Amino acid sequence: MTDLLLVDRTDAVVTLTLNRPAAMNALTTDLKEALRDTLGELESDRSCRAIVLAGAGRAFCAGQDLQEHMEKLSAGNTRIDTVSAHYNPIAQRLVNMPKPVIAAVRGVAAGAGASLTLLADFRIGGPSTRLLMAFANVGLAGDTGVSWSLPRLVGHARALELLLLAEPVKAEAALAMGLLSRLTEDDEQVLPVAQELAARLAAGPTVAYGAIKRELSIGDAGTLSDALAAEAQAQAICGATADHKAAVEAFLAKEKPVFEGR
Repeated sequence: MTDLLLVDRTDAVVTLTLNRPAAMNALTTDLKEALRDTLGELESDRSCRAIVLAGAGRAFCAGQDLQEHMEKLSAGNTRIDTVSAHYNPIAQRLVNMPKPVIAAVRGVAAGAGASLTLLADFRIGGPSTRLLMAFANVGLAGDTGVSWSLPRLVGHARALELLLLAEPVKAEAALAMGLLSRLTEDDEQVLPVAQELAARLAAGPTVAYGAIKRELSIGDAGTLSDALAAEAQAQAICGATADHKAAVEAFLAKEKPVFEGR
């Protein structure tokens, strides 16, 4: 794997670290391809039961690498094909990941970097965390799923405000809005707290977690009938798992269940 994306495995938790600290982890083509492809591999990796997404150094991710982008513009290439080639599949894989995803958001998350955090199931921030929907500041519309994720978290009106005004949201305000799930007292604790949460989730019923995520994605956008059908399908799948049987047995025996993720 490229050094641009660090992959660390601790038991059933995989930590993916965007590793361009000198550039605030701005997203080059190589980094986007590494993230896209690694997420694709983790989807079906049963040894991975939770994912932490982090950035090296003082920032989570500054978004698209504008130096690389400017080189393409200067060469006359005005097509922004990276959206369909990179950002869209990354967004799909994060949202559809059949296991929990936690974003460790230390420092700035801007543009596509902010969008990435919103696609995680949990977002852990610290005092220095700043979220910036920076797209309009460079004359662009949103991407990386922000038009889908942001209004789900903060509502249509607030999402429109954040995208049109493109002003940074500080950590406390981000927590109040729901852009962050938890806020640590110290920036140094952001990654450890995210990994601790990931370890807890990795010890849980992985199949059920994936089913719950799918239920909510359907229920949020669909009809009651859609939601009920998704729930029936999910329970059919979860009810046949070894984790479900073991958990019921443990409950009846007044014991704590041990989940194996199958």
